Amino acid sequence: MRVLHIVATPRERMSNTLRIADAFLESLQTACPNVQVDVIDLYQDDLPAVAGVNIDVKYTLLVGEPIDKSHLESWDQIERLIHHFLIADVYLISVPMWNFTIPYALKYYIDCLIQPGYVFRYDEEGRPVPLVLGKRMVCVTSRGGDYSAAGPLHSYDFQEPYLRAIFGFIGITDMHFINAQPMDLSAARQQAAVAAAISQARQLVAGTDWNVPSLAVSAELPRQLKPQSIKMAT
Repeated sequence: MRVLHIVATPRERMSNTLRIADAFLESLQTACPNVQVDVIDLYQDDLPAVAGVNIDVKYTLLVGEPIDKSHLESWDQIERLIHHFLIADVYLISVPMWNFTIPYALKYYIDCLIQPGYVFRYDEEGRPVPLVLGKRMVCVTSRGGDYSAAGPLHSYDFQEPYLRAIFGFIGITDMHFINAQPMDLSAARQQAAVAAAISQARQLVAGTDWNVPSLAVSAELPRQLKPQSIKMAT
């Protein structure tokens, strides 16, 4: 089972979010010794440009046209990022709440991934069809305030609804959230929130069947990753 850990916090070892994610991974690796964990650090790894030529390709794909040969080299970077995402069976996102939603680095990564023909397509009537099926996602978040359903800030939570919406759009609906909250005001509240989240993470591992069926996507990337229903230029 392949797990892709998407790190969307810049605080590295000072991150409370990563402490919880590490506890989740430790429990998962104990329960499933065959787990292979890959990491993409959105504040350390270079991401392809979502501008210029690559924006042109995106709109070319949206209207069902072939990619121009002169754009293939630049677009290859986007394809490689998508392929790296697709070969995973389980996704773990470590993401603090910033200004009620997600940090810019995670939004940028999502903008790279969500490409027509690769993770979704349109049917003959123009309806979007998800293509990333049979996957599971765990989101570990940390929040300063209490954004729980009964909390005073619940209506300001644009983080969990957005992540559920955007990944649900491409077909990932088996999602679990571990929200460490509230983390502000005092060290005692922070410690209690982290401890509760770590406990929740371990319970999630213990109470879940992790035999996720792999879609057997090749770990190598020859030029086989093509947008569905679209022919490349020759």
